[in-house]
Amino acid sequence: MQKTTYIFLIITLFVVSCVPLSKFTELKKKSDACTEENANYKAENEKLQVSNTEFKSQLDMLTSEKDKLIRDSVAIYKQWKQLQFDNNKLQQEYQYLQQSQDNLSKGNARESTKLLSQLQSTQEDLQKREDQLVDKKRNLDALTLELDKKNRRMKEMEQVLNRKDSVVNALKNSVSDALMGFENKGLTIKIVNGKVYVSLEEKLLFKSGSIVVDPDGVKALKKLAKVLEQNKEINIMIEGHTDDVPYHSDASIKDNWDLSVKRATSIVRILLDGSGIDPRRFTAAGRGEFVPVDKAKTSEARQKNRRTEIILTPKLDELFKILETN
Repeated sequence: MQKTTYIFLIITLFVVSCVPLSKFTELKKKSDACTEENANYKAENEKLQVSNTEFKSQLDMLTSEKDKLIRDSVAIYKQWKQLQFDNNKLQQEYQYLQQSQDNLSKGNARESTKLLSQLQSTQEDLQKREDQLVDKKRNLDALTLELDKKNRRMKEMEQVLNRKDSVVNALKNSVSDALMGFENKGLTIKIVNGKVYVSLEEKLLFKSGSIVVDPDGVKALKKLAKVLEQNKEINIMIEGHTDDVPYHSDASIKDNWDLSVKRATSIVRILLDGSGIDPRRFTAAGRGEFVPVDKAKTSEARQKNRRTEIILTPKLDELFKILETN
């Protein structure tokens, strides 16, 4: 700026010195106009520079948006291509399914007929099974009813047997009390299979080979008769037993079997004599030597085998009635 002013002053001096004042004034006006125009150009240039900067910033932004649009367009194109591929694939699958459906439709009539036939057969079989189940239920109900009846009879039988056991135990105690003092003289009392066995050895009742009861034996039998007279629901069996030594027969007794029977009947008569025992309650039997308690061939064993057993059995009429109802 200083250099320009300096040149201007030189030119002015030169002009002043060389030209008239009017010319100088005209030139000065032109110079001032040029200066003003130059300033205007400068200001305009600055404005243009600012505008250029703004346009450049907008251009950069538009260029970035253009690049983004290009990238988006490429992505959308790829998606469109993938959708087109998927659409073609779906079309093929649809055609396959349509063809499969057509094939199934053609075969459905035959398959439906077959299924209906199977269903009818299954229903008939189910009905048959239901009928069988109803029959089985009827049978089960009948069996259950019968089982209930048998259970009631069983309980009744148990009650009868329990009463019988009570009677047997009470009878054994009564017999033991009545014959107390004879146990050490060849008497034993025990319960076997629900029966009272009163076993009297030969030495308590008879002499060897005799059928006549000794006085001590008669005394014991009379005490027993009182017990039997009081227990009217007891059956009485008298069994005579001998040893295996052959009996020498005589006019009245033939053998051991005959001897065992006659001894049994002798005891029956003593028990009946003077008592109120019903004779129908008695059974007299002889077993001879065939039911020994000791099979040894010794004198001690033979002594045990020579015995009379009075077997007392409770009457089981009530139990028999229950069994008959079965």
